[in-house]
Amino acid sequence: MIRILAVSCALLTIGAVASAQDDVDGGKDHPMFSRMPGYAISNYDAQDFANFEFALDPAKKVEGRYWRIDYVLKEGARKAGPLQIARNHTDLLVRRGGKKLVEEVSAGGGTTVAEWVSGSGHLWLQIDIANEGEMFTLTVVEEAAMEQKVEFTSTELAAALNTRGVVALHNILFDTGKSTLQSSSSAALAPVGELLKSDLSLKLEIQGHTDNVGAAPANLKLSQDRAAAVKTYLVQTFGIEASRLTTRGLGDTVPVADNRTDDGRAQNRRVELVKK
Repeated sequence: MIRILAVSCALLTIGAVASAQDDVDGGKDHPMFSRMPGYAISNYDAQDFANFEFALDPAKKVEGRYWRIDYVLKEGARKAGPLQIARNHTDLLVRRGGKKLVEEVSAGGGTTVAEWVSGSGHLWLQIDIANEGEMFTLTVVEEAAMEQKVEFTSTELAAALNTRGVVALHNILFDTGKSTLQSSSSAALAPVGELLKSDLSLKLEIQGHTDNVGAAPANLKLSQDRAAAVKTYLVQTFGIEASRLTTRGLGDTVPVADNRTDDGRAQNRRVELVKK
């Protein structure tokens, strides 16, 4: 309840300076949720990857694609009640098989939280309402692991191998269920090739790892084939002597995260470089 009151106070602060007739520049509704009639967007923030702590007990921090959209009642428009605002959003998810997790809403305002799991992912929703419905905030997170954008440089890779002896690369991608390297993997493998070319004494074991989806023998074979594919790429692309690279497939036997979640499985699908 303390969290809900704190959020409501923050909304009151926003509302004190916002009396919008038109949407803020760049503001738009979330693709799944149409706005309540008579409201304008006073603040809009969408990020490819962020986290948000949902008002559950205990609180639930979720990472993924993120939206925060603040709405304010237009001058002269008819106000919707807090419960009406809350249920117009959460009932949309419930009708699709989602769950309402929290509904702490009174005539003055409050908070509601819902989730929806579908074949395309896991969506979390929170609505915070203040001033008897004159303003509310919609927060949505589509749960997902972060897509790696920044690669190791060859210098950073060398430092990591010298310090830890092993480096995990999660951004080497293969076609689903196959050992075919995707073209986007070239950015992650470039520093590996550069390091091998600059340090002729360096020898590496390339290890393949999978998640636990599918049969263990198939996962083991797949991990072996993927490690071999990385070796072949380094030899053919950078002219590295094949004798400096060994390969090993470990299948799903060495997980680094929980295979019960999408994020955990993504972390377990990796290539590791081990200094020999």
